[in-house]
Amino acid sequence: MNKAEKAVALFKEGFSCSQAVFSAFSEDFGLDRNTSLKISQPFGGGMAHLGEACGAVTGAFMLIGLKYGRTKADDLAARDRTYAKMRQFTDRFKALHCSIQCRCLLGLDLGTEEGMRLAREKNLFQTICVKYVQDAATIVEEFL
Repeated sequence: MNKAEKAVALFKEGFSCSQAVFSAFSEDFGLDRNTSLKISQPFGGGMAHLGEACGAVTGAFMLIGLKYGRTKADDLAARDRTYAKMRQFTDRFKALHCSIQCRCLLGLDLGTEEGMRLAREKNLFQTICVKYVQDAATIVEEFL
């Protein structure tokens, strides 16, 4: 099973989009499953159902940070490399889906009762979000 398939399986198991993408790669960075699930949990649904950055995207951003992020305040090269990788990821994701914003990707706001009801009624998590999880995991794997 490749990383994208693992991310999709985690998502279908009931974890959020951010948890699915981040946790599919966590062991590669020495993080156990429980720790990675806890770290990434708040980012689902566009960051706690706020409809902001897609959780699959934020899961990928955290992975890029783990791979390239700086650990010394004066390491501006690492900071700039990390930001460049994140922009490249974003460009690739947007080329497929036009946006990285959850609200735009779903066409509704998960932060409202109405939005969440419609998402569930339309089965958006299993029909649309699963594709975002798969694509985010596929793209980020190329960066790692």
